[in-house]
Amino acid sequence: MPATTPFPIRVLVVEDDPRFAAAFAQTIAQAPDLVLAGRAANGAAGRRLIENTPADVLLVDLGLPDADGVDLIRYASERQPNCASMVITVFGDEDHVLRAIEAGATGYLLKAVTPPDVAEQIRLLRAGGSPLSPLIARRLLQRVGGREAAPAPPVANDDGEALSEQEWRVLDYIAKGFTFEEASRLLGVSIHTTTTYARRVYRKLQVSSKTEAIFEARRRGLLRH
Repeated sequence: MPATTPFPIRVLVVEDDPRFAAAFAQTIAQAPDLVLAGRAANGAAGRRLIENTPADVLLVDLGLPDADGVDLIRYASERQPNCASMVITVFGDEDHVLRAIEAGATGYLLKAVTPPDVAEQIRLLRAGGSPLSPLIARRLLQRVGGREAAPAPPVANDDGEALSEQEWRVLDYIAKGFTFEEASRLLGVSIHTTTTYARRVYRKLQVSSKTEAIFEARRRGLLRH
């Protein structure tokens, strides 16, 4: 059963496609810890909602008939800084993704996501996570540090044990602030596999936590940031 919050998460939906708007509204209505605070079908109505309706999460499409959804994300960041913005759109190209993130979006889902999944992604977003569709995660990964993750360093400890490429990628992601769940999505593996890689990193670095691993890896020159 999905985790719930002690107070309902107030959600604004700005979506011009009536089918998607209705599906999102129904999903929110059926979730005991979510409440639909407002719904708009265009940019002008969306701005009025953001101005007048306190919310915790904004779900916004980018292709609105009278506005760019990126402008609404920027507006929400200014008017309601505690409201997290999540894009749900058909646009998966790099330009749309980067502009949305630069405007303040902390989640980006393509409309291939099923409505029931949206409720869980809203919870994840509100809990401080960054929900990303796999395609978006891969494209965003290419921009992290301006490049793909670098090859694994040859040696991890004094015994000559090397980190595998996947182990080094997990280390690199957690050092950049990604959670294990987010690293799993970027790697395209399960959370169980990611935590297994992390445990191997801890063993090879002779540490017992994320913080210690990052400190020790930087001390040894295994991280470039």
